[in-house]
Amino acid sequence: MSHPDNAYSLVADIGGTNTRVALARGLEILEPSIRRYSNADYAGLETVLKRYVDEEGGVDCIGACVAVAGPVRDGRATMTNLDWTIDKTTLSRATGAETVAILNDLQAQGHALGHVPADRIREIIPFPEASPHAAKLVIGVGTGFNATPVFDTKDGRYATPSESGHVNLPVNSEEELRLAQFVSTAHGFPAVEDVLSGRGLERIYAWLGVEAGNPVEKTAAEIMTGCTGKNDPRAVEAARVFARFLGTTAGNLALIQLPFGGVYLVGGVSRAIAPYLREFGFADAFRDKGRFAGFMGNFGVAVIEDDYAALIGCASHLNGLLLPGTAS
Repeated sequence: MSHPDNAYSLVADIGGTNTRVALARGLEILEPSIRRYSNADYAGLETVLKRYVDEEGGVDCIGACVAVAGPVRDGRATMTNLDWTIDKTTLSRATGAETVAILNDLQAQGHALGHVPADRIREIIPFPEASPHAAKLVIGVGTGFNATPVFDTKDGRYATPSESGHVNLPVNSEEELRLAQFVSTAHGFPAVEDVLSGRGLERIYAWLGVEAGNPVEKTAAEIMTGCTGKNDPRAVEAARVFARFLGTTAGNLALIQLPFGGVYLVGGVSRAIAPYLREFGFADAFRDKGRFAGFMGNFGVAVIEDDYAALIGCASHLNGLLLPGTAS
């Protein structure tokens, strides 16, 4: 397939397992151009992107922006759950683009806010009225956990990098302490990500089995299937524990960042647990902040159910670099 020169941007969402690459025209993701690659089959991102460019007929891109599941510092990204290192020189060499950018995956989700179709946003806690420039908070739950505040200023949108998944797991009861001790055996430290992630859901299920004297392990997908069918009481309880921990953690982060523009949950696990959040006590845990319980009503919460949101965010950020003044 051939494309006109400098008509499109290349955008990519690099997860711990797969990389998705697409072409964008302004803020529009060209869905037929989306391709998925298994990271295990490639030595690094440069190999993936060169293959993509070849498969798209040697497309000449005006810009390139990638979102990575890991910290970004000084234009260089190190993947948290993948042995890849990515920098702007590599990105430019792989794509031939002169304008390039590297974002943390949550930063990309932050740049997508306002560009995701309304029918792909599921409201969990109602949104009170707020200023268009009110801060927002994006919380990602998938292979890992992370969160980033999003600030809209006269100079454009800023979504700051963060590694929120590696702070201490909040513990408010003897039961939660036992869970924290159980998950800490993996790293000697009970982090939020050890519970609030796909692997975290599996650990909760395994811990419930140990608590019941009947240890059984299941994958996150199997647990959610058991929860959906209501044919595995332990899966239902695991999802309930997960939902409450997510509510507590999201409430903690909301108090730190004061996102009067709303809290947005993203990621594969967020989408999977979304239908159960109201039923399983997410809102109660979110508001359970003592004398600040009433204040928590200032923050709406929704789940973004658009699997292309990170790609949209990359396109939005890159559009602002290519056309100053048009950033999200």
